[in-house]
Amino acid sequence: MKITDIEHFSIHPRMPDRYESRKVALNGIDNLAVVRIKTDNGIVGYGENRVRGWWTPPPDSQVEPLIGRNPFDFINNDFEAELGGALYDVMGKHADVPAYKLMGQKKRDAVTVAAWTRPAPPEAFRDEISRAVSEGYNIFKMHTSAQYDVIEQTKLAEEVAPKDFRIHYDFNGGGRTVGEVAPLIERLAREHPIVGWIEDPLPKTDVAGWQALRRKSRIPIVHGGAPALGGLQEIMLGYADVYMIGGTIGDTLTRGTACGLANVQTIMQHTGNTLTKALALHMAAVLPTATGHAIILDDQYTEDITTKTIPVTEGFSFVPEGPGLGFEVNEAALERLAAQTPIEPPKHIEVLLLPNGHKIYRRLSVQQLTGREEGAMRGLHTVIWEDDGSPEFERAYERVQNDGMFEEPAGT
Repeated sequence: MKITDIEHFSIHPRMPDRYESRKVALNGIDNLAVVRIKTDNGIVGYGENRVRGWWTPPPDSQVEPLIGRNPFDFINNDFEAELGGALYDVMGKHADVPAYKLMGQKKRDAVTVAAWTRPAPPEAFRDEISRAVSEGYNIFKMHTSAQYDVIEQTKLAEEVAPKDFRIHYDFNGGGRTVGEVAPLIERLAREHPIVGWIEDPLPKTDVAGWQALRRKSRIPIVHGGAPALGGLQEIMLGYADVYMIGGTIGDTLTRGTACGLANVQTIMQHTGNTLTKALALHMAAVLPTATGHAIILDDQYTEDITTKTIPVTEGFSFVPEGPGLGFEVNEAALERLAAQTPIEPPKHIEVLLLPNGHKIYRRLSVQQLTGREEGAMRGLHTVIWEDDGSPEFERAYERVQNDGMFEEPAGT
């Protein structure tokens, strides 16, 4: 079996109506890359991955060396997930086995999965929690933001969440110190048991800070994203209780196996739609300590290129058992989603509402304007003023673009 053709597609699946008022926050989520691989024995494989920013296909110099090669030359590959997943889809279909059988010994039949959204106002976050519960999830991941009060977000989430529901907060890493974040985490632990995990509370290079915070925190600390020191070094130094793994297939399987040898739990994060979720479930099936949840983002879309999707059953999804990734692709849907254009965020101004009534119309970051670390202020909020065609908006917009910000005192 030899590879005869590799094609790349940029697709833009539609998003749910609930995001109609949050186009600014959700900008870019509907950008996915798809790879289609054809072989000389008639097998066709597909892979998928969410991409950030403006995506362009890789140059021919990166694709041409694969043409004429046997896909099995690329077991545990370190290509981007859309290409790596397509190769495993081809290999599994050729061998008539699910992809996980080409990755290792199966450890589990199902994997816990989490719902997700971008940073949201407390009311929108509450509605997202309700939505996730109705769809069968019992874990929700969200990045916190300096624009919103995480305590208020948590309080409103608790109004609608079942007793065993848990939130995974990503604290975004940079710009925090132990002196500010430790009391915040302690308050969340003391007052809000719904908070189950805190990811990236400090910059990745602050070794002593991670170690100190882990000793203090009653909430499990998650080391997320790309490692700053290499991957194993963070585990050896005792950074966190749980390590998030993602990225390429080769790196995920290597780091996941290492965490298994160290008896350290892992959380999976591979973002995209059904094909991405299938690939993540296959990898999680063979990794010894991939007993944490998987964060995929397939709950963000109302359209897909696959003929079936992967349901959530009381917080988990079953590992696919079909050949390859386990799903067929609808070529007409692929063509249609490739022809669609991404959602464009409207022209807007971000208005920061401070606790005592001041308004700051801004382009500068909240941390610049307040001089405080993210999460240090209670009661702040942000509203998005979309272009309403009024002279007032145009004057405010031009002023923000020129000056970076302007302030309105309380009561005006």
